[in-house]
Amino acid sequence: MSDRVADLTARRLRARLAHAQSSGRLPSVVAGLVRDGGPVWFEAYGEPPVPGHDPCDVQYRIGSITKTMTAVLVLQLVRDGRIGLDDPASVVLGDVGYADRTLRTLLAHSAGLQSEPHGSWWERSAGVSWEDLVAANDGSGTAFPVHQEFHYSNLGYALLGELAARLLGTTWWEAVRTRVLEPLAMTRTSYLPEGAAAPGWSVQPYDSTLVAEPATDTGAMAPAGQVWATITDLARYATFLLDGHPDVLSADELARAFGPQSGNPTDGLRYAHGLGFQLLPGGSGTLAGHTGSMPGFLATVLVDRQRRVGGVVLANATVGYSPATIVTELLEELERCEPTVALPWAPSPGVPAELAGVPGLWHWGNTPIVFAMEAEALVGRRNGVELYRFSVVDGRVVGRSGYHAGEELHVVRRADGSVGHLEVATFVYTRTPYDPEAPIPGGPPGR
Repeated sequence: MSDRVADLTARRLRARLAHAQSSGRLPSVVAGLVRDGGPVWFEAYGEPPVPGHDPCDVQYRIGSITKTMTAVLVLQLVRDGRIGLDDPASVVLGDVGYADRTLRTLLAHSAGLQSEPHGSWWERSAGVSWEDLVAANDGSGTAFPVHQEFHYSNLGYALLGELAARLLGTTWWEAVRTRVLEPLAMTRTSYLPEGAAAPGWSVQPYDSTLVAEPATDTGAMAPAGQVWATITDLARYATFLLDGHPDVLSADELARAFGPQSGNPTDGLRYAHGLGFQLLPGGSGTLAGHTGSMPGFLATVLVDRQRRVGGVVLANATVGYSPATIVTELLEELERCEPTVALPWAPSPGVPAELAGVPGLWHWGNTPIVFAMEAEALVGRRNGVELYRFSVVDGRVVGRSGYHAGEELHVVRRADGSVGHLEVATFVYTRTPYDPEAPIPGGPPGR
């Protein structure tokens, strides 16, 4: 169960948010943190975005966080066998520009597409139809060869949104509403602003005045950045990214979506992109989610699955400020004030028949590794540090993490049923260093 943060923690988080609002020149900013399945802190700072309304129930535009919802639709279709990740979009969209790229490369921004569609600045212009969009973007604006590197493309997500809509026989927005928002109870998330909604502002860089930004309908580009949401709804979305949802995507399916797919040599380890999700260094190691910006608005949702926490922020300003920085700092402050509490240890239900006789000390060559049951998994540790994790799946022992992920562990038994050695992808584990009875470890090469 989630619980609210302590008063002192709330004060320190408020100070962080206040500094961001002041130094970032944000007319208003609202933020939230989730932990262990629910919200633990919300705060607003600056001028009330809509006087007389609870800031937690005021909509802001979430920009490219919309892309993650488009990605969820595509990943649902892949899960359901309607299309493959490595199928080209042309199997649904036909012969249109860039449709020869696979879904995987479009999701991961490794398809080499141009970043923006040809025409006027789509984020501040009236949206065009799908027919007009593809007529203006015939595939000749390629920026890089496919797979060469990460190159962010808003246009690619227009293709993905249209693909999902056609396969589902509905509009992109109706698919998002029924397949993502409704199951997650995100009732204050909409295509255009509804009810209390913050005005979008551009902050003049020198005289610090505000200029109103338009709340556009981006038409065929909507799957890349159209959606409006409240901080309360975005916190629900962060909880989904942490835990999954049986009617949307499971935690395991999200974990695969958070796996790095593309990057750029100039970014090094500072950034990677998964299947629709940004991956940033921070927290326990990696933060997953997405930033968002549209004229007049900034947004971010990031989660740390190891620590079971997430952060969200919404602001109504076009300024040169990173909303991801705010979320990262808030998550750091939360961990500093209220460190993550380890999940309680629970006894294993027992050793599966496939692993009978396996738990205990084993050696790879002369290196000792302890294999022990942890809940329903077999975990290998060296000097207390986890190296591998295996699970029994349909009678097979399969690697879940570490060097042996995806590989099958074979338990090789003697005639009397006792375990002689373990073997996985030519790695042989023996009870004693270089056991002479096991293949290969029994003697040096050439003996």
